[in-house]
Amino acid sequence: MSEVFGVPLQALLGQLMLGLVNGSFYAMLSLGLAVIFGMLNIINFAHGALYMMGAFIAWMSLEYLGIGYWWSLLLAPVLVGMLGILIERSMLQWLYKLDHLYGLLLTFGLALIIEGLFRDLFGVSGLPYTIPEELAGAFNLGFMFLPKYRAWIVLSSLTVCLLTWFMIEKTRLGAYLRAATENPRLTQAFGINVPLMVMLTYGFGVALAGFAGVLAAPALQVSPLMGSNLIIVVFAVVVIGGMGSILGSILTGLGLGVIEGLTKVFYPEASATVVFFVMVLVLLLRPAGLFGREK
Repeated sequence: MSEVFGVPLQALLGQLMLGLVNGSFYAMLSLGLAVIFGMLNIINFAHGALYMMGAFIAWMSLEYLGIGYWWSLLLAPVLVGMLGILIERSMLQWLYKLDHLYGLLLTFGLALIIEGLFRDLFGVSGLPYTIPEELAGAFNLGFMFLPKYRAWIVLSSLTVCLLTWFMIEKTRLGAYLRAATENPRLTQAFGINVPLMVMLTYGFGVALAGFAGVLAAPALQVSPLMGSNLIIVVFAVVVIGGMGSILGSILTGLGLGVIEGLTKVFYPEASATVVFFVMVLVLLLRPAGLFGREK
């Protein structure tokens, strides 16, 4: 078997694939954070808890209602998005003119409440969610076996991320969103309902987290802690890519997932901290992030 720097090629490719899977989750979650921050200027610390809720909605739908994986991919984002709209209308709309710290503290408190509620109901041990039959097994590529579900995670995440980028950057709706971000009063003067757009934007941003939660359910065990374990890394991804940068979130999430996977091969001791090392390095050289705008 061929080797690369003393590492078997099959092991290296396996870690690269795992890095792409992790990077897909980083990209989708950081994309939702970037959309919300870019439009609302809210640092949404509840994002990890809403991602966890998406996974639990899929698990409860199957366990109690018999609703399978494919329907959960539609149901969970809708329900999480509706909860996001309720949060935005009842709480967040009063904070837009205040310092970012207020939004961060509120959403951090919401994350603790949601996580605590699920811990009381389900405990902290993980709950299994079966991979759908259509995605079970693996492809034999000759040089490695590629699990079908991992390939599905990467493909579906990339599709959703690129469609979101296209919608925001290349369509009229996206132009309205960007205009409302830059100058909400002037945009409203042209007859555009800015509060409605803000509400739907937050709902869409957290719906992305719900979708990612359903994708994660068969790959990971469904647990109340799955969001809090991931959200710190995702925030680091957003900072590295540039706060509010859509393309930066996608590319940085995927890239850091690959870097993390390679680190597990060549220097496993640093795999848990390599993302934060990159964040410190980027902030020293480019404080606005790789794709952020310097003010």
